[in-house]
Amino acid sequence: MSENQQIDITNLIEKEINENEVVLFMKGTPVFPMCGFSANVVQVLSNIGIKFHSVNVLDSPEIREGIKKYSDWPTIPQLYVKKEFIGGCDIVNEMFQSGELQDLLKNKNIKINSNN
Repeated sequence: MSENQQIDITNLIEKEINENEVVLFMKGTPVFPMCGFSANVVQVLSNIGIKFHSVNVLDSPEIREGIKKYSDWPTIPQLYVKKEFIGGCDIVNEMFQSGELQDLLKNKNIKINSNN
């Protein structure tokens, strides 16, 4: 990947993160996840009842590699909340189980569906 392509991918990633309160970079889509880890994070976010934007990294090898460099995190999925990198599947699960994820979302004024 050329330096210009890397800059373009970084700009695209930053645009997604800046324009959406909650962004999940994942394999597949929320309706049709293409890996168990992505499916797990989708399930956690759905259980909490928050709306989120997803980016299917399988649509673009450049985004798939670019997000790993951007976050300095080697795996996908990757969750961002209000421009802050939260982590991957294991971290999201641990935070959900402890209630820390729900607290973080509330502290960042992310609307949580009160039915959950």
